[in-house]
Formats: sequence, C-alpha cells, structure tokens
Amino acid sequence: MSNDKGLRDAPVKIGTKQTMRMVELGRAEEVYVAENADPRLTSRIVALCNQHAVKVTYVDTMANLGKACGIEVGAAMAAIVKS
Repeated sequence: MSNDKGLRDAPVKIGTKQTMRMVELGRAEEVYVAENADPRLTSRIVALCNQHAVKVTYVDTMANLGKACGIEVGAAMAAIVKS
C-alpha cells in the first residue's frame, strides 16, 4: 500500500464488526478490504459501502492491511472514521 503511514495516523476502526458498524452509522470515510479475506464477509461490506456511498479500496493481503493499520496480525477490513 502506498499510504501505510497515512492509514496508521488516521482514526481507524479495524475488523469486520467495527467496520460494518462505522458504515451503518455513516461515520466511515473510506473502507479498506483485503482481497484474500473470506468472500462472504467482503461481499457484505462492499454491498453496504455501495449502499452508503463509501469508497472501497482493495489491499492485496490481510497481512498487508494489518501492517498498514499498525497491528501485528492480519485484518480483513478497516474503516477510516470521519473526524
């Protein structure tokens, strides 16, 4: 990812439940989705983002998304929260 530092510095919610909640509440500015995450989860969040007009950005692996968020484990998805 080109903006690793920016994602780490932004107010971010990591994980499926937190990301879905931020989108549903209208607080998500952008959602990052790992391409190798479970399609049953990713298809739901992508549909929800389309419904709420939230930008979706794909990351190649869960490990890279976790690293970009500043955690040592993989992440299926993460949301940048509006300030």
